[in-house]
Amino acid sequence: MSVEAIVVEMAIQAKKAARKVATASTEQKNRVLASIADRIESRADLIYAENGKDIERARERGLSPAMIDRLTITAATIASMAGGLRDVIALADPVGEVTSREVRPSGIEVSRVRIPLGVIGMIYESRPNVTIDAAGLCLKAGNAIILRGGSEAFHSNMILADCIGEALEENGLPKAVVQLIPMRDREAVNILLKQESSIDVMIPRGGESLIRFVTANSLIPVLKHYKGVCHVYVDREADLEKATAICINSKAQRPGVCNAMETMLVHRDVAADYLPLVGAALKEAGVTIKGCPETRQYIPWADEAVEADWPAEYLDLILAVKVVGSVDEALDHIAAYNSGHTESIVTKNEATARRFVQGADSSAVMVNTSTRFNDGGELGLGAEIGISTSKLHAFGPMGLEELTSRKFVVYGDGQVRR
Repeated sequence: MSVEAIVVEMAIQAKKAARKVATASTEQKNRVLASIADRIESRADLIYAENGKDIERARERGLSPAMIDRLTITAATIASMAGGLRDVIALADPVGEVTSREVRPSGIEVSRVRIPLGVIGMIYESRPNVTIDAAGLCLKAGNAIILRGGSEAFHSNMILADCIGEALEENGLPKAVVQLIPMRDREAVNILLKQESSIDVMIPRGGESLIRFVTANSLIPVLKHYKGVCHVYVDREADLEKATAICINSKAQRPGVCNAMETMLVHRDVAADYLPLVGAALKEAGVTIKGCPETRQYIPWADEAVEADWPAEYLDLILAVKVVGSVDEALDHIAAYNSGHTESIVTKNEATARRFVQGADSSAVMVNTSTRFNDGGELGLGAEIGISTSKLHAFGPMGLEELTSRKFVVYGDGQVRR
């Protein structure tokens, strides 16, 4: 069969399978998840062997050490994948939840009930554990999913997909509930993005170039975020000790993730006291600073910031720093350069905090805490499939609830509209 024929048939089978999994009981879905977790653990040696093929090919192709690190499956990865599935088992099943109920003047009873989205297409890079994370969440939310992992993780993803498929069949659900495109051919992505008659939503997860490609070429609605240009604003009434801890954590704990701070804004009234303090702490953490002229007065070793630094997502130990004159000036800067991901304010003034929360138009707004908390697990979702900054229909981390929609259910007793 041609690449096109294979992908089209996968999409058709996913749509059929979506009807089956949408009505599966919580118990049946949980049995599948438990079976996948058990298989991952019992087949660890085989998974390591297949992963080794990917690592060897990655080295031959000259992939970076960071990329190879993301690709590598270790004992900790196995434990994390299996543990993550068991965490999803413990989460409440959103399917069938009645979110509202009202009796209208006509006498009809109107309810809104959670339902699965249907068929999800997911295109992602590098980390093989995403195969398990995405499959587990989509399954628990009653969806079918077609996965297209990065070519660098082909063998790893295939063995994990085998574990999933066997667990589905063992527990009475079709293997087409979770499918992995079984080829490296990039044409498969282009074909997948055109299956609007079978696939309900696309979720790309990876670098900005991948996400922009999917968005530009998809005939299917896309849930996405392009990048994370996250800000921390240190207000004139901030606790400077807390501000330093928050900024160090936001920037340096894991600089290569989308919820890491990329720009720090500091009120002019505290700049003379705060910037030398936080500058020394950032330098000790290995952070390079790119500062505005005022910043460089107080951190003379900082590099000069240029216009391109303000919208930059460094994903590295590099931080842009700017001095501002007010919370409104901070909000103006954020509005001009942010990516809709995460913003944080450090202040002891409740009115200023409220002004910031109302004015920052991002998926998560933090007060006196780190940007790193914009994560599904940290925010109480249990797990996430990604973060959306597109607002329709999800805004922020996407957990089980965000993998559902709602339909109206109306009960009557013979009423007719007049």
